[in-house]
This record gives sequence, structure tokens and C-alpha cells, in this order.
Amino acid sequence: MAASYEIKCAKNKQFYFNLKATNGEIILTSETYESRNGANNGIASVRKNGPNCLMFDMKMDKRS
Repeated sequence: MAASYEIKCAKNKQFYFNLKATNGEIILTSETYESRNGANNGIASVRKNGPNCLMFDMKMDKRS
């Protein structure tokens, strides 16, 4: 199974996406977007800019 993106609807009716690794673990959660189209644009941005780690802030999960 390849890594995949999954768009979800939050309780506030906004959309966000998760990037899941091949083992099903969530390795990235996006900000929220007002529309599904906005979330799709976010996915396109991650695909384009993902290889450049300087484009992102790394944050540790509070559970860590």
C-alpha cells in the first residue's frame, strides 16, 4: 500500500487532511480549510513542496 491522503470534516464543518504512511500511521495533519477544494489545494502544496523541508515547521505531538 502506498502512502495516501485522507480528507476529513472537522466538528466545525471545516476540512483538513492527514497524510498516512504505508503502514497506516498518520505522519502529517494539515491546518483546517473552509472548503474541500481548499484541502485539495493543501495536498497539492505538500506534494509540490514536501521534498523541501525548509518549507515546513516540524512540531512534536503533545503525546510524545
